[in-house]
Amino acid sequence: SRRIGLDADNRPITVLGGQCQSGSYVLRIKVHGHVEIAFGGFKKGRRIPVPAGEYSYVGSALGIRGAMSLGPRLVRHASRTGRKSPHEIRAAMIQTFKAIGLGHGDLIPKHGKTLQWNVDHLLNHEAVELAAIIAIRSPERLEPTWGRFLEEDPRTCIVEKGLGANDLPGDTHLLRVEADEGWWTRLPQRLFAISTRNT
Repeated sequence: SRRIGLDADNRPITVLGGQCQSGSYVLRIKVHGHVEIAFGGFKKGRRIPVPAGEYSYVGSALGIRGAMSLGPRLVRHASRTGRKSPHEIRAAMIQTFKAIGLGHGDLIPKHGKTLQWNVDHLLNHEAVELAAIIAIRSPERLEPTWGRFLEEDPRTCIVEKGLGANDLPGDTHLLRVEADEGWWTRLPQRLFAISTRNT
């Protein structure tokens, strides 16, 4: 089934697949202005330039309940640490997920957000916007296939080799995207097609 929610600014929330609580996802991230980010311990904490533009990030959440499941993981991505405002898309995500039964109870991190994954450091910056999400509900780990698929796409380029894919040596899951709106519009069905082909 395909579910799409839109917030007031037409930021899309696309969820495909069955009814399970686990899945894989792509985040559409907009960087408003050049920033330099230390991605935790990645490259020994060296600050990496991230030019203004759009980026994709591939991840997965294969737990069936709690923080390791798909709904809470995506809401966590839309949150920031401390008293920083969450990403604008978060309220629409929570509303959409509750409507389709993705996650249970309060989806917002109970004890606030801590910076754990590479992408956390980028999404915590106030010049960075989580603009859209694409998710497929599936117990299969689709992240490696999707990551390689996006890496090989001529519209993407690597900012820093290995970024966002610490548990998959040789892969890179945070990529700069130089594409028109049609590329993003077609992406959910492209991901769904390669997912069903590989299961």
